[in-house]
Amino acid sequence: MIVVGMENAESNIHSTAIVHPNAKLGKDVIVGPGAVIGENVEIGDGTKIGANVVIGGWTTIGKRCEIYPNASIGLEPQDLKFKGEKSYCNIGDETVIREFVTISRATGEGEETRVGNNCLLQACTHVAHNCIVGNNVIMSNCAGLAGHAIVEDRVVIGGLAGIHQFVKIGRNAMVGGMAKVVQDIPPYVIADGQPARVIGLNSVGLSRAGISEDVRRDLKQAFRIIYRSGFSLSKAIEEMEMQLDSSVEIENLLRFLRNADRGIMRTRRD
Repeated sequence: MIVVGMENAESNIHSTAIVHPNAKLGKDVIVGPGAVIGENVEIGDGTKIGANVVIGGWTTIGKRCEIYPNASIGLEPQDLKFKGEKSYCNIGDETVIREFVTISRATGEGEETRVGNNCLLQACTHVAHNCIVGNNVIMSNCAGLAGHAIVEDRVVIGGLAGIHQFVKIGRNAMVGGMAKVVQDIPPYVIADGQPARVIGLNSVGLSRAGISEDVRRDLKQAFRIIYRSGFSLSKAIEEMEMQLDSSVEIENLLRFLRNADRGIMRTRRD
């Protein structure tokens, strides 16, 4: 069965797909067999929807995304507080969503769950209600984000890692496989373990991101101030402000630390 409006005439939709006539599909969208596209869904140009994918709710999918079979996007959140309100799920451009991924729309009237551009969500990953995921994020197989988690740009999350609700993970951080994350992870570090602890600076990730040697040197000093000085967090922030040159990366780190409401993850030495 196929139900599709005239505005979708340029899209390649399999004869067994079900597409609501009010859904908005861009040019060159491909919809595979058995896929179900709901009434309030918008899909950008060039996006490929695999077999048996279900996209519902008020969901927007960006351009040139690839969504593999059996993914579920934009359906009601797994949250007892949800009462049927109108909420959103937004996926950026050129994001790859692999098999059996689940991304819930938000709890709360007008709230959203968001995944950015150029992300890779590997098979069986889960992004819960009200999560915000930045750009260029990789979530490895079976990793999960609980509700309201925030993951900044260029984070890598290892397979089977579990991220507690409301946790924030700073940009360019790396989380090890099977890690149990219950506190905020500052930018530019590696965290691992159960419960997870910060084990060092993400030096390889910083180099791959093209961060200059001078800034990487300052980040190493920042790491020592935060984790090796014995200072309280507020004192560590003061020392960093005095000792380190201003850069985008240092300012981003300071911003994160000032807003770490749950407290930052400590090291194994603490």
